Amino acid sequence: MTPSTSPTAAQAAQPLSTDRAAGVLLGLAAGDALGAGYEFGDPLPDDAPVAMIGGGGFGWAPGEWTDDTAMAVSIAQAAARGADLRDEAVLDEIVAAWIVWARDAADVGVQTRAVLAEAERNGGSAAAARAAAQALHERTGKSAGNGSLMRTAPVALAYLHDEAAAAEAARALSSLTHWDDDAGDACVLWTLAIRHAVLTGDLDARTGLPALPAARRARWAALLDDAEQRQPRDFARNGWVVEALQGAWSSIHGAVAAHGAGGGAALVDALERAVRGGRDTDTVAAIAAVLLGAAFGASAVPSAWRRVLHGHPGLRAHDLVALGALAVRGGEPDDTGWPTGPRMDYLGWYPERSLTPHPHDPGVLLGSIVDLEESPADAVVSLCRIGTEQRRVTTSRAADHVEVWLIDKDEPEANPNLDLVLRDTVDAIAALRAEGKTVLLHCVAAQSRTPSVAALYAALHRGVPIEQALADVVAALPAASPKRFLREALTRITEQAARATPDPANTDDTTTDDTTTDDTEAS
Repeated sequence: MTPSTSPTAAQAAQPLSTDRAAGVLLGLAAGDALGAGYEFGDPLPDDAPVAMIGGGGFGWAPGEWTDDTAMAVSIAQAAARGADLRDEAVLDEIVAAWIVWARDAADVGVQTRAVLAEAERNGGSAAAARAAAQALHERTGKSAGNGSLMRTAPVALAYLHDEAAAAEAARALSSLTHWDDDAGDACVLWTLAIRHAVLTGDLDARTGLPALPAARRARWAALLDDAEQRQPRDFARNGWVVEALQGAWSSIHGAVAAHGAGGGAALVDALERAVRGGRDTDTVAAIAAVLLGAAFGASAVPSAWRRVLHGHPGLRAHDLVALGALAVRGGEPDDTGWPTGPRMDYLGWYPERSLTPHPHDPGVLLGSIVDLEESPADAVVSLCRIGTEQRRVTTSRAADHVEVWLIDKDEPEANPNLDLVLRDTVDAIAALRAEGKTVLLHCVAAQSRTPSVAALYAALHRGVPIEQALADVVAALPAASPKRFLREALTRITEQAARATPDPANTDDTTTDDTTTDDTEAS
């Protein structure tokens, strides 16, 4: 959380963390959907539970995102085609998509709706939108709502290695609906903070200050300082872009101070803090979430949220991951064909059919990617990347599909949230089983990831000692050979779980402590 410098050219040239890039849009949707059910409400107590409940003033379904993500998706789709977001023709396409969306959307910001309606009456171009935004600003003096900041995240992904272009595009996209300098400045600051977080893993809201006009830098620095001294609920006017940014940064700063920059715990806590701040909860949480997702990665977003995320235009969590991955690669898939390839067959691994019941829970089937499309299970937990056609066939049969970010490499940077991901995955399996579903748990060849996760599930949710659980699972899978880093993680996690569980021998109601008094003395 300490101020840091912008990435050097050498840093920017380092191999990209796809997990962090994917975390940007996934985080956006998660924060948005988490806050949707609480929008326009008063601040909540610090201990009030926060969940992805849906509802709210617009009757959202649990996990459904709002206008924050819907508008960002149009930008992300252009970036995922490799388009230059500064190109006027591309901006025309984005404005046209917003206009179509806004006709039937349940929730469109008042300022944004007015600008888009006026733009549609005048031809529906980017120029018409800018003119409408400027006219509204000159007529009312008020055009600094948070509606452009909430959608700015894809810009960072499109210009990950070009800071100047990122700042230029952020301001250009903001001005389509929000003419005020505060809106443009906020979008530049947050876009460059997201870019910095994807490249370095650091949370630094000040990295973009030099990209602002010199006369306005000190003011924004002071606003960030103020946010760090206050709570999200203190920013009561969070429909204003300035206090929306302050509320988001306050929630991040408080959560990292409580948990450290450790990923999942800080991400969840920060978003809950943003929602408890009240009022424009979905937008403040969405703004916070894009920066947290950029720093901690898609793997830090809980599977319970990923399972239910959905929204305009008919997308789900895996679609947002794909959009983010394509945006940072100029629209091109990686050398394996992911995320656009129809099939991920992993022929070099020679996967074979491995379908077998879990030795400690026959409702969990263990298998390889070869088993994916023909398994009888009605829920699937994938521990490896899959192709678009494989996903389509799988989800046509198994409506519940949890895709896990778990890379089978003994390198810390490959799995920055390893313990979190493993625990979260076995909790997801347990949740699916509690719903009465049969679950297929698979990786590429059922060699390392599948037996490791299966053993941890038995240890944490079936009460089997981890050594026995791992031995039994390995015996059941002919090709099983969990890698050392996964074995070490299983030991670490189960030891931590044991320490966190009270020892029944030490919880007896009786005591022999000589200092203990009876009820009469205590009263």
